[in-house]
Amino acid sequence: MSTEVKSPIPGKIVEILVNVGDQVAEDEEIIVMEAMKMKNPVYSTAAGSVQEIKVKEGEEVNEDQVLVVLG
Repeated sequence: MSTEVKSPIPGKIVEILVNVGDQVAEDEEIIVMEAMKMKNPVYSTAAGSVQEIKVKEGEEVNEDQVLVVLG
């Protein structure tokens, strides 16, 4: 079963801290976003392996947009 990590707010992807194949723990910081001139961490919602990264650094994203798929 896969888990989607979604953007909590609209903003810009500043840094992607994981790669496809990486193992992550629940609540591990995986992406840094910028919104309203503040850096906001995005955390893994479950433990698992990074299956797919659906965004790129510098990309503008919407609230609830899928950022990363964990398996």
